[in-house]
Amino acid sequence: MSKSIVTLITVMLLFNCSTAQKVAEVQAINKEEVKASMIKALEWQEAHPIFAISPTDWTEGAYYTGVARAHKTTKDMIYMAALKNQGYWNNWQTYKRLHHADDVAISYSYLYIDMNGGRKNFVDLEPTKNFLDAHLYEDDVWKAGNKKNDMGQTILWWWCDALFMAPPVLNLYAKHTKQPKYLDEMHKFYMQTYNQLYDKEEQLFARDMRFVWEGNDNPTKEPNGKKVFWSRGNGWVIAGLALILDDMPADYEHRPFYEQLFKELSETMLKIQPEDGLWRTSLLCPESYDHGEVSGSGFHTFALAWGINNGLIDKKHTPAVLKAWNAIKACQHDDGRVGWVQDIGAFPEPASADSWQNFGTGAFLLAGSEILNLE
Repeated sequence: MSKSIVTLITVMLLFNCSTAQKVAEVQAINKEEVKASMIKALEWQEAHPIFAISPTDWTEGAYYTGVARAHKTTKDMIYMAALKNQGYWNNWQTYKRLHHADDVAISYSYLYIDMNGGRKNFVDLEPTKNFLDAHLYEDDVWKAGNKKNDMGQTILWWWCDALFMAPPVLNLYAKHTKQPKYLDEMHKFYMQTYNQLYDKEEQLFARDMRFVWEGNDNPTKEPNGKKVFWSRGNGWVIAGLALILDDMPADYEHRPFYEQLFKELSETMLKIQPEDGLWRTSLLCPESYDHGEVSGSGFHTFALAWGINNGLIDKKHTPAVLKAWNAIKACQHDDGRVGWVQDIGAFPEPASADSWQNFGTGAFLLAGSEILNLE
């Protein structure tokens, strides 16, 4: 073998080893730094309250779900203090639209406090019970199929975001109160949404019926001709699945459906993850807004890390999840604010370094809570 070839091979080996080391350095996680970044995010958000409608609305529900999961992992009482404070000042109320899934999302935090707060009779779950009973059992025009429009409001949970808002609450309420009927009702309505919005070919959820091609004479399309699949919308679904599976009984008869759906969505998200680790707001047309977005990416990262931690995703995908976390962390400002969060919406739109929302902070805390559990 010639000296030049040997030299070339040696250089190539050194390059590959060096590259692998650099990749490993990029992907390595310092758990104390993760904890510190999570607390900074919490402290900044608590000092800069924001909500779309009310302190009990869905944005706060998503944020405080992230706070609850951060406490579950770290046991740091700063999170429990924030949870108890908001619950107390909210007087444990939900929001007022009894047949809208968004308005009970806040109850996830109330249930978590009641189960883990260490003080009996501190939480009043009566407003949550009243909401859930009305939501599930009272007649409504949507449930009766009488409210027809292009978004498909003929079922209870007619938009995919709803699968994060109400199902984890119902599942946790069933577990906490030992009333499986609430879990069965959750499954019934979940299947309606799945059957209406899940695209089995792409293994993704349409946000609502405007983006479903089957039976639609004029479906909404991306500029590249592909179907519209919104990152945060699918983030709501996959993160909601992780929350549901975390509390669902291991022997529940319909659990295999949720595990299989989780695996399908996870497979898709891993397959289409961009090289820099952050998913774009439009999953199948990333060039529309070619920058990463943190709320959707945070929910995806939480779910994928949870899947690895719970044996539903192969550990070989850990580097992809760590890459996502590092990319998310790079979007946090020095003061703790989490940037690059798409504003409130219903389809892919751009974000910026300075765009933030409380639910983006919630997604950040959710992701960090499971990153900390990775081995």
